[in-house]
Amino acid sequence: MKAYLQLENDITFEGRAFGKVGDTVGEVVFDTSMAGYQELITDPSYYGQILTMTYPLIGNYGINLEDDQSESPKIKGLIVREKCDFPNNFRCELDLEGYLKYNNIMGLEGIDTRALTKIIRRNGTLRGLISLRRLPHTKLMDMLDGYNNSKAVDMVTTKETYTIEGSGRNLAVIDFGIKNTILQALKDKDLKITVFPSNTSVSEILSSNPQGLFLSNGPGDPKDYPEIIENVKALLEKIPTMGNGLGHQFIALALGGDTEKLAFGHRGSNHPVKDIYKDRSYITSQNHGYVVSKVPEDMEITHISLNDQTIEGLRHKTKPILSVQFQPEAYPGTEDMIDIFDEFIEQL
Repeated sequence: MKAYLQLENDITFEGRAFGKVGDTVGEVVFDTSMAGYQELITDPSYYGQILTMTYPLIGNYGINLEDDQSESPKIKGLIVREKCDFPNNFRCELDLEGYLKYNNIMGLEGIDTRALTKIIRRNGTLRGLISLRRLPHTKLMDMLDGYNNSKAVDMVTTKETYTIEGSGRNLAVIDFGIKNTILQALKDKDLKITVFPSNTSVSEILSSNPQGLFLSNGPGDPKDYPEIIENVKALLEKIPTMGNGLGHQFIALALGGDTEKLAFGHRGSNHPVKDIYKDRSYITSQNHGYVVSKVPEDMEITHISLNDQTIEGLRHKTKPILSVQFQPEAYPGTEDMIDIFDEFIEQL
């Protein structure tokens, strides 16, 4: 079935629809990972976005029910060069199209994803519409202007507090859209983990008597959440803390730093990062559109991106506070930086 991707700069791609057919609007981004499409589709940090996979063949090993990073897909749409209709893998339980259709996600295949990626790199992230019809520009802009992803964290955070039992130290986790594999990495350290919704009060978090605090990854602009920034500021005075992704950005803002939006983000499983203090470089998995642009006075840079020299890690000069922008557990990707969790536990 013929379908179109129309970008806000009036560039249009023609392809074929798959999954749940209908109109879908979102921010069009690209990810350079060669594998791990299921993990990306269900990563809460992609909430509200139309995901373009730069690797041309997607779906060849199918979908299973174990590798989801959340309870359901979080993307608004999926764009691929070619989807595989006959997946082959011993863990495969259903194909990509059936999975998207069941979860009401529209897909588009058959377009030049390389050309689309180059447009995003040149122009920055763009809003777009996937539809069976090609709209006049004025009507297209009306639909795109109705798109709002400013409260994405509210849509992906846990609705209720829950506990993961362990025999080690008590760890409070604030869920801004945490991936299942990050929770599993923390669980593997045998911590007793209490996971709180993003809007939980400082007093309620402290009432669980935590010995450490973990601020999770998540979607969107951290400046959309001034109340969370104030809560983080209060908690940093009381508990050893680690931030990851959006949590890293919240720490920087809470301590007087600043953040900014990247032109097209860091999304992929092969981003090189340098650990300044160890003088070593690592391959990391990343998925974010915002970065720390100004370092708080009391913090120092620990990691930088070797692609564009943006800040990838921070550490407080005197307090047990550290944060990283990349995803240490790396699903999909390598586990080069998994030891960052051990560094945090040592601080506890």
